[in-house]
Amino acid sequence: MSTLAEARLIAGESGLGRIVQRLNVMEVPDILAWVKPHELLLTTGYPLRNTPQSLGRLVADLDDRGLAALAIKLGRYVDELPEEMVEQADRLGFPLILLPNDVGFDDILNQVLTDILNRQAADLLRAEEAHRALVQVVLAGGGLNEVTAEVAGLLDVAVAAVDGSGRMLAAAGPPDHLAALRESISHEGPPAPAAAAGRGQSYAAVPVVAGGHHHGRIVAYSPQGNIRDSDIGILERAATVAALVVTRQEAVNAVESKYRADFLRDVLTGRAGTAERITTRARAFGWDLERPVTVLVAELDPDGDERTAQDRLITSWTAAMRRHDPRGAVAGFSHEVVAVIHAAVDAARVAKDAASAFADMLPATFSTGSSRPCPGADSLPEAYAQALKAARVGRQLHGRGAVAHFDQLGVYRLLSLVNDTGELHAFVRETLGPLASDDDAENADLRRTLQVLLETNLNVAETARRLHFHYNTLRYRIGKLERLLGNFTDDPHLRLNLTLALHVLRMRGI
Repeated sequence: MSTLAEARLIAGESGLGRIVQRLNVMEVPDILAWVKPHELLLTTGYPLRNTPQSLGRLVADLDDRGLAALAIKLGRYVDELPEEMVEQADRLGFPLILLPNDVGFDDILNQVLTDILNRQAADLLRAEEAHRALVQVVLAGGGLNEVTAEVAGLLDVAVAAVDGSGRMLAAAGPPDHLAALRESISHEGPPAPAAAAGRGQSYAAVPVVAGGHHHGRIVAYSPQGNIRDSDIGILERAATVAALVVTRQEAVNAVESKYRADFLRDVLTGRAGTAERITTRARAFGWDLERPVTVLVAELDPDGDERTAQDRLITSWTAAMRRHDPRGAVAGFSHEVVAVIHAAVDAARVAKDAASAFADMLPATFSTGSSRPCPGADSLPEAYAQALKAARVGRQLHGRGAVAHFDQLGVYRLLSLVNDTGELHAFVRETLGPLASDDDAENADLRRTLQVLLETNLNVAETARRLHFHYNTLRYRIGKLERLLGNFTDDPHLRLNLTLALHVLRMRGI
């Protein structure tokens, strides 16, 4: 600028990269209360003419407050700057500038403020142009690939869109820069800054937020350190546009997910039409239902069936299916997720992977049931019923988070096929009598004794050891049980009935 053409740097050369955003004139000794960061402070030294010793502390105080530089006129009120002040400015990288005596402060203020406003206007214009270009990408139906490509071209840097788990969704920019950026994202940290980063920065990241939810971030990398504050504003606009893209995609996914779920529900309930029609529609969703398959049902355990848990359950199973069987079908119903996978895929491993991902998100759990292999779409309803029964019986037998196969349910499989639960409960009452109820603690305790006796094949010594009873105490209990239930120690048919009744009780609630 013409007003600063004759200005000379006295000290603090390493701080010439500091940004000047405003100007101020030092007119009073207590100027520190009025200064702001990124100011260029102009002074004649008049406020300090009577206290030259305070000049030594002035540089450190101004630097602490984030000032850009101090410009001073010498000769009128202050003849020279103390050596201590110059050394401190060099040490802190705080520029001290000697102003020419024939230039007025008002001329400097005019020119510098005009330049600052022009630059800010240019930045705003650039940001507005970038915003229009990014919005146009969305209006034209573009996705994250087009958004990152547009930003990379605008800023001449490598740009990536990353989801909440750190997975790169889209990226654009020079290949070598992208490689460094991809490496940094995989290690959850920014790349090391370039040795000569100039006045900008090498790495920047802004969050992508839509509907109050954090969907990831937009990340930019430049090994030359070309990312400036104004570029951050463009990245923030890109994040806003990315949020629109994510929201739009979520809406599309929600509609597609409903269609997939409705179709799979029709298939599993036998209402989807002919096998040929099922095959054709399944292929449109990327599913292969012509091969031998197994049905898996993942059902949220009690106290975990909130909407958030169901959404996460679908996400976990979709990711697990993508890894193990990309052509398998998966869809979420009201409180469960159903997956149809190739019969050759290890169903237990798929369930384990889904459970691991689900546990990282929420404390809730789910139980999984697996059907027998079925040859085609016609037998899917039967397989679905098997998997659903396996999930529910498995939870009753093994607790929350169980993984059960229909063929491994044993006698419980046969009992689960009895549709008349009233008949089952009547059988329990007739067979166990007063032991069928938990109303009396003594009866519940006797039922436990009966169960262990049957499990040990009436081995009195082993039963006494398991229950921590004295041998004679157990003999007394056996006598009491036979008075209530009959002579089961000598009647194998009665023992079978008692065993089945206890199994039905254990399946209570299924």
